[in-house]
Amino acid sequence: RWQKVLYERQPFPDNYVDHRFLEELRKNVHARQYRYQAVVFQSGAVVQQLCSVCVFVLTWWYMDAGMLSPQGLFGAALVSSLLGYVLFDAVDGGAGRWASGRTRWADLKSTLVFAAFTYGFSPVLKTLTESISTDTIYAMSALMLLGHLIFFDYGANAAIVSSTLSLNMAIFASVCLASRLPRSLHAFVMVTFAMQIFALWPMLQKKLKAQTPRCYVGVTVLFALAALAGLATVSSVGAVLFASLLLAISCLCPYCLIRLQLLKDNIHGPWDEAEIKEDLSRFLM
Repeated sequence: RWQKVLYERQPFPDNYVDHRFLEELRKNVHARQYRYQAVVFQSGAVVQQLCSVCVFVLTWWYMDAGMLSPQGLFGAALVSSLLGYVLFDAVDGGAGRWASGRTRWADLKSTLVFAAFTYGFSPVLKTLTESISTDTIYAMSALMLLGHLIFFDYGANAAIVSSTLSLNMAIFASVCLASRLPRSLHAFVMVTFAMQIFALWPMLQKKLKAQTPRCYVGVTVLFALAALAGLATVSSVGAVLFASLLLAISCLCPYCLIRLQLLKDNIHGPWDEAEIKEDLSRFLM
């Protein structure tokens, strides 16, 4: 009788297997079963980040066209930041702040230092790219914002995820676009606004998503509607295309993912590589 061993001579060829070989066949052992509502909920992170980029570009366009003053943008950003700061602590009752050990005075000092340095270097930011053509600046900004979306941390455990790289690319894009604004004050407000929407806003999103899922869904819908309304004032065709993109990401892509899961056919059996599950650390002493 054939045995699945290599240390004994058997009257069978080396590649021989009998009918029992496939008895250990298993399919889709590690396949995950997704629910449509859960996938749609998780896609909210992608929708919010796309809307953040859209709102940032629209804000820059309004400032470049003279339809939005830097004082008005700075005041609105300051009020929204204060409201977000209060909400960030109110969501979990201050448990996250107590665990991190960071005080409000430390947050205030960091804010003042960042604002002072940004304001002091705003003339440099304004003239930093004067020798570069405007078309090149727009191309660089588009590539940087695309890289920001690619490397952003949406909650997946993947090697491509890099929050630091994603934020740096977004800030670089904001500096490039701010250098094409009329005055140094515009550049200062634009970079400050970029830090708020690309660094602070995602932190509040994650806190809402973890603590109050229903509130997170409501904020995502309102933010998407606000981005679409702002885009509609610039281009109705762009608003329709952007709305189609958001619907495809939040509704169509989850449906396709669940349907494709039915076609998964990963096989596992005695041909797999051996896995040593015993703790062998004692042999390393």
